[in-house]
Amino acid sequence: MAFDMEPPSDCQDCPRLAEFRRANREQFPDWHNAPVSSFGPVDARLAIIGLAPGLRGANRTGRPFTGDYAGDLLYATLLEFGFADGEYDRRPDDGLKLQDCAIVNAVRCVPPQNKPTPLEIATCRRYLIGALSGLTNLRAIVVLGRIAHDSALRTFGLPLARFPFSHGAIHDLPGSHLKLFDSYHCSRYNTNTGVLTPQMFRAVFASVRAHLSVGGGA
Repeated sequence: MAFDMEPPSDCQDCPRLAEFRRANREQFPDWHNAPVSSFGPVDARLAIIGLAPGLRGANRTGRPFTGDYAGDLLYATLLEFGFADGEYDRRPDDGLKLQDCAIVNAVRCVPPQNKPTPLEIATCRRYLIGALSGLTNLRAIVVLGRIAHDSALRTFGLPLARFPFSHGAIHDLPGSHLKLFDSYHCSRYNTNTGVLTPQMFRAVFASVRAHLSVGGGA
């Protein structure tokens, strides 16, 4: 995307992730198997920060949250609240378009067991900083999970202790006009165990929509 700051397609900054990509490229040569770019329009007022590409999701398809269960819930919710248009079909060529919304990841490459290390998260943060900086109309950020929450705060140089993660919490970020909305990650594990229900997830985006409608104009 025009707003995005992208790592090179064969980024070697994180040796463990580079080796995991190489192994997956050998096993699944038709998959994307590269850093995943952000998705959405440059004038978006909402940014959604995820953790990292899923092995059989974005790492396979090349588009954030596309091809696995987390995308099913996320894109259905975005469509419901007017942050997307079209139809989501687990394919990057399904014609789905984001409206006033962009999706970025704290880590651009798929990690083994979906668990990036603290060093990998820190190493990739410059790409998160670049992507958020490119969204010049940004007014709201939804973070999916604690790692995304912490990485977002570090992106803005803010202390973690002052802004504790809690699903449904809304934080005013000092020194900016931004609000940070916390959500549990929309993973299959979280929904299967009842940590996150679709109703809980929709409530977060209802709050975002209300914020943008009342006081979040560009």
